[in-house]
Amino acid sequence: MTQANVSPAMAVNIPTTITLKISHEQFVDLALANRDLQLERTATGELIIMPPTGSDTGNKNLDMEGQLWLWNRQTKLGKAFNSSTGFHLPNGADRSPDASWVRQERWDALSLEQQETFAPICPDFVLELRSKTDSLEKLQAKMREYIENGACLGWLIDRKNQRVEIYRPGKNVEVLEHPASLLGEDILPGVVLDLTEVWS
Repeated sequence: MTQANVSPAMAVNIPTTITLKISHEQFVDLALANRDLQLERTATGELIIMPPTGSDTGNKNLDMEGQLWLWNRQTKLGKAFNSSTGFHLPNGADRSPDASWVRQERWDALSLEQQETFAPICPDFVLELRSKTDSLEKLQAKMREYIENGACLGWLIDRKNQRVEIYRPGKNVEVLEHPASLLGEDILPGVVLDLTEVWS
């Protein structure tokens, strides 16, 4: 019987001065081989390795994901996704919003193979929750990228500053100071996202 020569796993620290660039195909292979890592890839191919979410932020994420999931389960208007879901955007970037949603007809237009990998689609709705260590500028750039790639509505929830930035195509960013809830407008009809737990 032949035994495979398997080397033990070793952690690698990548200085911020080093930029790693990979193709979409390489990104998919890397993500599949490292399912416990939070990975994204910019439109120019830069690999982004994100630390795991802190427990408090993870709890807030789950609360918002749960509200989106329940609304979608009741309306059956599309597909809701959690923070571990990756999408291959039209500009070539691979992104994972904290919560997202795609209209059913757009999802159904994808092949089964496309649905099973990083779907080549930008969600209709995206939500990003800023943790204490997240760069606000980078998250704002990410939100603009989503809108430029086809998202119809985006919410950037900034717990640190107790505000929400609302992104819509062709409109200026709307800023709300410590709102109690957010309305899904015509994109998520009937959604009223309760932010009580997010601000606590």
